[in-house]
Amino acid sequence: MSYQATESRYEGMRYNRCGRSGLKLPAISLGWWYNFGGVDTFENARAMARRAFDLGVTHFDLANNYGPPPGSAEETLGRLLRGDFAPYRDELVISTKAGWDMWPGPYGDWGSRKYLLSSLDQSLRRMGLEHVDIFYSHRPDPETPMVETMAALDAAVRQGKALYVGISSYSAEQTRQAASILRDLGTPCLVHQPVYNMFDRWVEDGLLEVLEREGIGCIAFSPLAQGLLTERYLKGIPRGGRASKTERVWLTEKDVNAHIDQVRRLDALARGAGRTLAQMALAWVLRKPQVTSALVGVSSVAQLENNVAALSHPPLGEDLLQEIAAVLAD
Repeated sequence: MSYQATESRYEGMRYNRCGRSGLKLPAISLGWWYNFGGVDTFENARAMARRAFDLGVTHFDLANNYGPPPGSAEETLGRLLRGDFAPYRDELVISTKAGWDMWPGPYGDWGSRKYLLSSLDQSLRRMGLEHVDIFYSHRPDPETPMVETMAALDAAVRQGKALYVGISSYSAEQTRQAASILRDLGTPCLVHQPVYNMFDRWVEDGLLEVLEREGIGCIAFSPLAQGLLTERYLKGIPRGGRASKTERVWLTEKDVNAHIDQVRRLDALARGAGRTLAQMALAWVLRKPQVTSALVGVSSVAQLENNVAALSHPPLGEDLLQEIAAVLAD
């Protein structure tokens, strides 16, 4: 059945300006890290992407190595762009990244000009695009001069292969340096993508202040702590949950056990406030004015709908914020 986006798709979503740029991003964006790869069911990926767009989620975030296997998430999006989303390309903000290991040898990792621009060319071919909207340096490279990495991002824009550029997981000082270099090159840094959630608050130790001062947006990845800040782990580690997997683990059984008492107390607070735990956790991340968007990863349409519904609730009140702070302080 052919896809036609719902006409009311922009009515329920909130769009926030990304830093001091002219670009607005949805308050909830869709990450393609997991569940859109070659090992996953295409029809489920298709259903999630369709429903996201119908809910006003106009930003799809990818990277060269998302899958698995690496590159296959971009191939999935390419297939959808040739079909369902062909009429809607200009209503989407599509991002990709390079910086983690992608192919063998010394030229398929980190932040050299050769790797970043070669990877972008490959990404564009996989997605069937002439350009992406945002191209990121996925992580800082301790061995490549930052000016080389930033010059590669600038080149991507000047070559017409990206409209904007961003960085991910850079420290506050690295962000300041990157922003300065890019500004001098004439290609401002649009956005920073750091991990940020109730259990990982490193961005509050200087990064958010740098972003505000530099006029850079912030899109928080892992706002639900890889699913820990949902109902998924309240009764233990479910089969198929991220904490049960062994490949490139970002959530472990140790993480779950360390935080499960807090998670249960947070869940009780959320239920008392008439929300799900995930909805409260997303509202908590979005409470910071520097945060443009929360980047969610989902495995089903139901999870997506629950996350987007976080925006239907009022902002977290001061009393609830204090109760959350008390739980996190324990």
